[in-house]
Amino acid sequence: MKIRPSEVAAFLEAHPEFFEEYADLLADIYIPHPHGGRAIPISERQILTLRERNHQLEAKLRELIQFGEENDAIGERVHRIALALLNARNLESLLHSLYFNLREDFAVPHVALRLWGVNTSQQLPEFSPISEKLRVFSETLTGPHCCAQFEGTEWFGEDGPRLRSFALVALRAERVIGLLALASEDAKRFYPEMGTLYLKRLGELTSVALMRHLM
Repeated sequence: MKIRPSEVAAFLEAHPEFFEEYADLLADIYIPHPHGGRAIPISERQILTLRERNHQLEAKLRELIQFGEENDAIGERVHRIALALLNARNLESLLHSLYFNLREDFAVPHVALRLWGVNTSQQLPEFSPISEKLRVFSETLTGPHCCAQFEGTEWFGEDGPRLRSFALVALRAERVIGLLALASEDAKRFYPEMGTLYLKRLGELTSVALMRHLM
């Protein structure tokens, strides 16, 4: 009767005292080196396994530390832009702070914004008319939307035809009052699968700051 390897493994797992009774056997067992070549004692193989696991854990720890540092850096930038928006004395200075911080702190080369349905007498590009289709699209957004095409490329002036990726964030009070568009010539800068938590927070901060100057 042939014994299957799984049965041997199950037996040894259920009877750990086997290795106490046959301690000398462990010293005589040689198994293949994990990276080929000579056979090595089982004890040496266990040491190699522990070293490999240690290297894997160290790599994972370095990765987690890197992610933590990156998140801390992004959090600091979000904090700076929040302070800038709160300190803006009027709508024009608010928009200037928004565009400046996105460009300098977040390296977003192109930013455009449109507002509608709010009471204001100010004559700014941000209040330029937009298509009904784009307004309806903005109102359907439940979160930031990253894509390779955007109907409102004319918002970016002469740079519009060169842009290859976009992040669109609806601005809301009790309803949608506008759309914030970030863009780049890099087709991989904004893509559908990317995380959008900080884009969502940016939209919320911008919406609240704007309403202070639009009511």
